[in-house]
Amino acid sequence: MHIHILGICGTFMGGIALLARSAGHTVTGCDANVYPPMSTQLEDQGIRLTEGFAAEQIELEPDVFVVGNAISRGNPLLEAILDRGLPYVSGPQWLADNVLQGRWVLAVAGTHGKTTTSSMLAWLLEDAGLNPGFLIGGVPGNFGVSARLTDSPFFVIEADEYDTAFCDKRSKFVHYRPRTAILNNLEFDHADIFADLAAIETQFHHLVRTIPASGRIIANAAEASLERVFARGCWSELEWFGEGAKWSAAPGGDEAEAVFSLDGAVVGRVAMPMAGSHNRSNALAAIAAARHVGVTPAQSIASLARFEGIKRRMEKRGAVDDITVYDDFAHHPTAIALTVEGLRRREPKGRILAVLEPRSNTMKLGVMKERLPESLALADFTYCYANGLGWDAAGALAPLGDRAVTFDDLDALVARIARDAQAGDHVLVMSNGGFGGIHDKLLAALERRRRAA
Repeated sequence: MHIHILGICGTFMGGIALLARSAGHTVTGCDANVYPPMSTQLEDQGIRLTEGFAAEQIELEPDVFVVGNAISRGNPLLEAILDRGLPYVSGPQWLADNVLQGRWVLAVAGTHGKTTTSSMLAWLLEDAGLNPGFLIGGVPGNFGVSARLTDSPFFVIEADEYDTAFCDKRSKFVHYRPRTAILNNLEFDHADIFADLAAIETQFHHLVRTIPASGRIIANAAEASLERVFARGCWSELEWFGEGAKWSAAPGGDEAEAVFSLDGAVVGRVAMPMAGSHNRSNALAAIAAARHVGVTPAQSIASLARFEGIKRRMEKRGAVDDITVYDDFAHHPTAIALTVEGLRRREPKGRILAVLEPRSNTMKLGVMKERLPESLALADFTYCYANGLGWDAAGALAPLGDRAVTFDDLDALVARIARDAQAGDHVLVMSNGGFGGIHDKLLAALERRRRAA
């Protein structure tokens, strides 16, 4: 089968491309605004990309066009496909029909922590010898790719609540039909497609309805929103995790150590490779889910010590003159706060210079701008790239006083950070996009400063 993917450089669609190629299909695709790591993954796999969405691409004559959810009506290629009555399908539907059918799917859903928890879970199964396939919205260090196909019955998938395609406004995850599901948390997000939290809860209810009675749900006991979801019906085994729940985690002798318990009894402890209480919670959920497919908690906890993290999740990009630059995907106020807190706990002595690009659709709409000052409270200074926003970023950050500044020009932003940074500082860059290559630009500016000195 020849598939041509519209929006191939998104993490999800790029993952589908890798899976399809592994399954022996011919894969081509198109996109705009390409940036690593997905672009380099596709190039390494020999997948041919076309820049843009010109209607002439229909001349490739694939068996089916796979349409990503970033593709809207008015897109020239999509309009040509519709005009000519050519076959097309959404990414999640293609995945369900061609990859997931007949497999034991382990799905990780939630507003935050999906990528980290999915990566942990895939690694726990891998280290236990189960050789899982997976599709993850990031690149786990233990694997080096965001997706792979194996002959194992087990498949781990990051289960996104965002809508499926221009023709299917259900959440992606309703297509996956998991047997094991983690529901990490549930907050309001994606204001461009959901009117309120209740609308998202309805989609999670639809996911719960697809899980068989022999399946198992691992759910965060701290989330009242999830309790409301289950109040609408639950037909599967349900295990709660969190303080006072069946599964719990606590800090150990130092901040890096985590102690995990099941039914009140300690089942193991490990020095966590990723900082923060949120990552203890992510690990706990992964341990509980792995147990459903036969991996003992003791085995999982031992495997955690060898977990290598994920690209763009507190990823160290480099250091100059003891000034360290990190890259993180955080873009929702809750994720921003947890990321800053995790770095603060891991590095209590250095200053944190938070660099934020409010790029997600929800942030661009300004729905959560009032929460930004509180989410950045633990940072010593905040730099915000406000280019293209439809709201006043400087006004929103005003509660931070002289600890925040906004820029519309990326080069000016880089120059200011390079001027301000001091030895021992931690520059934490947070965006769900490429941020104009700011990490490399900043490291280069710091190197020029070092040489000039």
